[in-house]
Amino acid sequence: MSDMVSFLQDDLQRVEKKLFDCAQSSSKLATELSVYLIEAGGKRVRPSLCIVSSQVQDLDSAPVRLEVVKAAVAVELVHIGTLCHDDVMDNATTRRSVPSVNNRWGDREAILAGDYLLSRSGEVAAELGSEVASLIARTIARLCEGQVVELESVYDLNRSESLYEEAIAGKTAVLLSASSRIGAMVNDSPQVVKDALEDFGYAYGMSFQIVDDILDIVATDEQLGKPAGNDLLEGVYTLPVIRALSDPDVGDELRDLLGHRIDEKTRDRACELIRSTNGVAEAREVAQLWASRAQAKLEKLPDTLATESLRTAADQLLDRIDSDQDSF
Repeated sequence: MSDMVSFLQDDLQRVEKKLFDCAQSSSKLATELSVYLIEAGGKRVRPSLCIVSSQVQDLDSAPVRLEVVKAAVAVELVHIGTLCHDDVMDNATTRRSVPSVNNRWGDREAILAGDYLLSRSGEVAAELGSEVASLIARTIARLCEGQVVELESVYDLNRSESLYEEAIAGKTAVLLSASSRIGAMVNDSPQVVKDALEDFGYAYGMSFQIVDDILDIVATDEQLGKPAGNDLLEGVYTLPVIRALSDPDVGDELRDLLGHRIDEKTRDRACELIRSTNGVAEAREVAQLWASRAQAKLEKLPDTLATESLRTAADQLLDRIDSDQDSF
């Protein structure tokens, strides 16, 4: 997205500065932890969506308004804060190729750091009005609900695809959806534009997470910036796994391996079996379907460079897989 919109990088630098401003606390440790999390970087997908969504009606070379920057900061603080909590729950040792906060400082410190960033997000959102603050609060609640739905299916060999989609909708899609809608909200876009962008962000988020789940099976630690196959270790059976479990040739062996805690050797064998089935290819098709749905939601928007940027972003979602894999 940043390659498509000439001024996005400048505005993301403004977002970055504001993120570091929000990391400052009277507590030296809280500041240290928050700065560490922000410096770890990331794709900044959510603030990018927020900024571009704010410009679908009138895209020019001028910097976006301060309110848009604040909105982008609010959604990214939610993302960073929840990732910190996720790492505690997953016992993750790395995040974005650096030690996770829970690994470097401890679980208690990581939980508090996540809480602090979430509270700072609420503070920034409140500056933008009650409607934005309410949407941020509802989104955080949905993120928690999605995580609960996932926890209820841990080690469940019969996890349904509908429950899988419910979980990833809460874990990922709702925040990308809110990021898109909030961008339109702070720029006073018409209701039809806000609704279309909200729907776009949701479909984009569903595809985004399915792609992530595929990469957890087929990518390397270096490509991911965190341990590959971690979902299998945690007993979280994603779409490619669900499809592979139904494979007539290796499904039974895979079921014997999974359904309980496993070691890394068993994980590697499970990944090998999954890759030998059509599970990855079928999951890719579902991701493509959601990406196409995302693009379809843009038909109601003005034909601007920002709209085209969103369309291209959806079109390129599956490049994250294809750049490292010959075929499925």
